[in-house]
Amino acid sequence: MEKTKQRIIDAAIILFNTKGYDGTSVRELAKKANVNVGHISYYFNNKAGLQEHLLTSFFDQYISILEKVYKKMSTYNARECLLECVERTMQFHRENRQLARYVYRELTFDTTLVREIMSTYLTKEKYYFKAILEKGHKTKEFYVPSVLMAVMQLKSMISTPFLQTQYLSEVWHIMPYETSAVDQYEKVIVQWLEQSVFVEKEQLEKIAL
Repeated sequence: MEKTKQRIIDAAIILFNTKGYDGTSVRELAKKANVNVGHISYYFNNKAGLQEHLLTSFFDQYISILEKVYKKMSTYNARECLLECVERTMQFHRENRQLARYVYRELTFDTTLVREIMSTYLTKEKYYFKAILEKGHKTKEFYVPSVLMAVMQLKSMISTPFLQTQYLSEVWHIMPYETSAVDQYEKVIVQWLEQSVFVEKEQLEKIAL
């Protein structure tokens, strides 16, 4: 039964990405998943329930990653926490590339579901990143003139390979769906942190002056 449910999920990710949510019918989903239409009703009630499952399951896992790192703040320094956030979230996105693409594209629409996602999950995302950045600024590991701006920049960098796939492939010639490309992009985020957020001893001395 779980395999049947997973086939429906996999079919939805493919069809919603290629044809859009509105352009995909329940019959097409059932045919793609090689199941009966009734199976979709059984597991998800309807197509809207299936869409909600895709978005909430994605963010349940994503926010869980951030929360686990956040809980390490009492024993790890802010730099270690932020680097682990980047590594683990990019690994999660890399393993769920097609779903991430659909989720981030869906967030650009103003719907009741998206508003609920914003208030339930993305508010938590902001809180965890903000807490880590504020700790680093307080302990002088980071130099962050605007914590909220840094949160926005970091969030944008994490989602860019999946939200702006066409831009990356056509302008930068980066293939976002290739594992090696995502790995390389993670190094770009770390480089940005090292150059724009992390404070070395020499920099700290200059700031103090």
